[in-house]
Amino acid sequence: MRLNRYIAQAGVSSRRKADELTANGNVKVNGLAIKELGYDVKDGDIIEVNGIVVKPVETKVCIMLNKPKGYITSLKDEKGRPVVTDLITDIEERLFPIGRLDYDTSGMLLLTNDGSLADKLMHPAHKVAKTYRARVFGIVSKDRLARLRGGVDIGSLVTQPAEVEVIKQSDRYAIVEIKIREGKNRQIRKMFAAVGNKVLELERTAIGELYMGRLLEGHYRKLNKAELEYLKEL
Repeated sequence: MRLNRYIAQAGVSSRRKADELTANGNVKVNGLAIKELGYDVKDGDIIEVNGIVVKPVETKVCIMLNKPKGYITSLKDEKGRPVVTDLITDIEERLFPIGRLDYDTSGMLLLTNDGSLADKLMHPAHKVAKTYRARVFGIVSKDRLARLRGGVDIGSLVTQPAEVEVIKQSDRYAIVEIKIREGKNRQIRKMFAAVGNKVLELERTAIGELYMGRLLEGHYRKLNKAELEYLKEL
């Protein structure tokens, strides 16, 4: 984090004023006066302004994003592909994704700067249910449903029992709602492949009792107080 931003987030002044304070010798880093406006604050640095140690006041933020296909669930991508944080345009806090969604999967993704909340939601012991809506090729027969519900071998493991319902069935494809409590790489696609159906489209619609509702693709919103309390109590 740049020094002027660090000072601004500590509530001392604006970034411009922080640059003035630095240029005038009012800022110290680890006990030494510094006039380098572009200095990057490192972990462990002690910042003083006018003789007082300051630290950023970090506001904890958690948002729900309707991730489009074609975005990487990461903070950066070595191949230059768009990342989900590219979609966050008006939140100053540095957010990171809680969990992940595949490049070609859309739907609900939570992002936060609250590490303890993220750790809790991602910990395998908590087994937070995640609901998806899949459009798959072919007919999802009663036998295939039973196999999905009971757990299927996807090569690296046998999946835990899933909640699965066929929403719509035609001669060519089916719309299926599936709820799982695991999060292995491309798990749902592998599960359907194991029973003979190819996933054509996949969207995550809910995490636990949090539902995406009418949130438009590519848009996001902050979680309300009740939603945050729900996540913390899981």
